[in-house]
Amino acid sequence: MPSITRRRSDAADRRGGVETQILDTVARLLAEGAGYTELGVQRIAAESGVARSTFYLYFADKTQLLLRLAATTNQTSFGITAAWRPEHGLDALTSTFAEVVATYRANAALLTAVQETSAYDPAVREFWNVRLEAFRDNARQLIAAEQHAGRTPADIDPAAATHLMIDGGDRFLLRHVTTDDGSGDTAAARELAATWWYGIFRRPAGTELRRRPAKV
Repeated sequence: MPSITRRRSDAADRRGGVETQILDTVARLLAEGAGYTELGVQRIAAESGVARSTFYLYFADKTQLLLRLAATTNQTSFGITAAWRPEHGLDALTSTFAEVVATYRANAALLTAVQETSAYDPAVREFWNVRLEAFRDNARQLIAAEQHAGRTPADIDPAAATHLMIDGGDRFLLRHVTTDDGSGDTAAARELAATWWYGIFRRPAGTELRRRPAKV
């Protein structure tokens, strides 16, 4: 009797192969300079060597395809940053950001497409915000733990600080890798790490912001 399990496995392998083929094709086209907004399904299908109808068997639309591509990149960056802890120190944080910069640079075209598409597509905008929330949550937990231990100033607002760290860092990194030729990567990682370290985690004592007295 033929193996039903084997037939299903073969079908799954073929399905996974076609899906990967389409995803890899789009990643290549973006890296070659194609704009995602102008990149039509017909061209994606043709470049992937599949029929237009086949494309829709794997992706509901271009938005779903873009989100699938972006998810992998985001997960990679999160894995890198989540491994760092304040007790590892500034040098380790700098090395962490060097890896993150490399990830952003390797995926600059894709991340640019996400940024551009999020300007008019609510689904992409919400997707990226939800993905960044994992980074924010991790940073909030680290700040709270360091405050509890007395190593980070108690007056720092974890919510505001993490939006500055994560949202600001995301924009900084994308701008850097799309405007710098790579020669500034080390400096970018160093400055971003120093901003986190000295601006938040190890902000010097006595630098709390004070309200100016109201003018009479």
